[in-house]
Amino acid sequence: MSAADAKARGNAAYKKKDFETAITEYQAAIDLDASDMTFYNNMGAVYFEQKNFDKCIETCEKAIEVGRENRADFKLIAKAFVRIGNAYKQKEDYQKAKTYYEKAMSEHRTPETKDLLSKVEKVIKEKERLAYIDEDKSEAAKQLGNECFKKGDFPTAIKHYSEAILRNPSDHKIFSNRAACYSKLAEFNLGLKDCDECIRLDPAFIKGYLRKAKIQIGLKQHSKAEESYRKALEIDSSNQEAQAGLRESMMATTTDPEEVRKRAMNDPEVQQILGDPAMRMILEQMQSDP
Repeated sequence: MSAADAKARGNAAYKKKDFETAITEYQAAIDLDASDMTFYNNMGAVYFEQKNFDKCIETCEKAIEVGRENRADFKLIAKAFVRIGNAYKQKEDYQKAKTYYEKAMSEHRTPETKDLLSKVEKVIKEKERLAYIDEDKSEAAKQLGNECFKKGDFPTAIKHYSEAILRNPSDHKIFSNRAACYSKLAEFNLGLKDCDECIRLDPAFIKGYLRKAKIQIGLKQHSKAEESYRKALEIDSSNQEAQAGLRESMMATTTDPEEVRKRAMNDPEVQQILGDPAMRMILEQMQSDP
């Protein structure tokens, strides 16, 4: 009997999920030829299927040791590293899984291994994010931000609000506060992003719409500001700030030529007229020769 024969029988048993027989045959192959790391790799695969992850790791480590001693193909060594990484991932030891995927990549880069590494890195990042959440520390950071805001130190206030958000990303009011800071610094796009997140977290928080409307006015998006004020009034029809803001934004949209043009272009009837080739030709002639 040769080692190759024993390996073949082990493979056949593995496919049938007869894992005990597979282990016996792979061990027989090792006894006949201890220099071939493939036998250890295959045995590691059996232990993995049996969910005996510690034994899988131990066997694959031995496979790598044998492979190094006998100058095995780097692809086989990479395969053993990947299996160890998979075993650690099943044990939810994501840092070690990451380490072994990186070792596999250093031996032989494949899209599959890169994908495994990327996914485990995302898991690690998310676990770190969740571990950082602390509502008490978030509240303390928010208060520091409020103090800086009152002093007019908006960059430092943003720093504290950002820390508060990391500590409690579900608190909509912190996004609203940071949006106010961005508005003071004329960072309107960043402020708009925070307002959208604030509204997403709590659609009934009226201040989110009011802040968003002010930023949209700063961006000269008067028709959008009008829409935000209307949303605010849906929450509280008696809100004076929303009522005054709506009047102002409506006046702006009727006097601003660009806003009038935008509204016209969004009108279905205007779009239908512009879709007529004859009408488009007339308009083009009017533009070229008033």
